[in-house]
Amino acid sequence: MSTQAIVDLLPYTAPFLFVDELLRVDADGAEGVFTFRSELEFYKGHFKEKPITPGVLLTECCAQIGLVCLGIFLLQDTNRNTKVNIGMSSSQMEFLKPVLPDETVRVVSKKIYFRFHKLKCDVRMYNSKEELVCKGILSGMILNDTNE
Repeated sequence: MSTQAIVDLLPYTAPFLFVDELLRVDADGAEGVFTFRSELEFYKGHFKEKPITPGVLLTECCAQIGLVCLGIFLLQDTNRNTKVNIGMSSSQMEFLKPVLPDETVRVVSKKIYFRFHKLKCDVRMYNSKEELVCKGILSGMILNDTNE
């Protein structure tokens, strides 16, 4: 399955799609990029004098690239272009640097385990200077419509 096919199967669309490109995905993890464009609506109210990206959206970006894209890849044998259902079960994130408008970030995930359709990953987000922006552990249930 191509990286673009995986992105096409994501159950999100703009303005809530936080994956511009999936660079790599394999059985051990995923890597992708997203640019937090300055015209995104939330910047108007998240610190009106000096906007920064909310931590919840950094977490969502890490989850979409590092957890959901990987989950779709891991389900590829049974998925076959069917609807994928995702439910985040836990997140533990640490925020180290702000992400400003028009900043491009890179998310790298490493699978900790995937069993009984529960996926747990170590995720890390880097800015364009390769500085660590945030890191954490994300878990979720990844199911296709044949598992419901």
